[in-house]
Amino acid sequence: MSLRQTIIVTFILVLCLAFSENTNTQFQNQKQQPKGTTAVVVDERLSILRFEPSLSSIILQRISHGREIKIIGAKQAEGVTFYRVIVPPDTRAWIQSEAVVSTVRKGDDERLFNLIKASDDMEKIERERIFLEVFYNSPFRPAVLLLFGNEAATVAERLSRDVIRRLDKKEMEASGAPAHSFYMNFKEMDKYRRQGMTFTFDMNQKKYFYDGEAWREIVKRYPQSTEAIEAKKRLEALTTSASK
Repeated sequence: MSLRQTIIVTFILVLCLAFSENTNTQFQNQKQQPKGTTAVVVDERLSILRFEPSLSSIILQRISHGREIKIIGAKQAEGVTFYRVIVPPDTRAWIQSEAVVSTVRKGDDERLFNLIKASDDMEKIERERIFLEVFYNSPFRPAVLLLFGNEAATVAERLSRDVIRRLDKKEMEASGAPAHSFYMNFKEMDKYRRQGMTFTFDMNQKKYFYDGEAWREIVKRYPQSTEAIEAKKRLEALTTSASK
């Protein structure tokens, strides 16, 4: 075998060895990833991560609404069901089962729906948003869509009042930026945008309007539902108000 052939064969062997090691490493990493059921936190009052499945166990932290976790086990203790969970990136702990909802646990959509109806203000909006993200095919979805849309319309009215008080015309003119950009960058909108609410602003009326996405989904997906009747009325009123 010539020197050139020897170099080529050696190079090929090195590539094969590197590929084999990389494949083995990926396979080992895949084996190390624990399987589990995805769940989402919906009740911060109960969302304490504990070192052991006990209400008196060491508290690691409390996790917020909307946080995704992996359930990898369960245990009964002190009349409570605790889930063994993994919180990304790699925190392992125990959490009370009622703190979370999952699509694979029967009745969780109804439980969250009831929790939404018992909630107020921002907490209600957060739970509505979680429901709409998690339970796409739930029979309670039309009702939650209607609640979310109506809440967004109420928020738009409140923002319309607040923006007039908060934005100073002289400061806006001094900045040189287009006037409408101040309204669409109004800081108070941020927390609602994070929850999936989208608003438009009418410069003539100096008013915000909800874009009606939730109502449109009701009319499109659930045209025969009782919620569709109000959703249509809301969309008609929205069109009339925005065209003034």
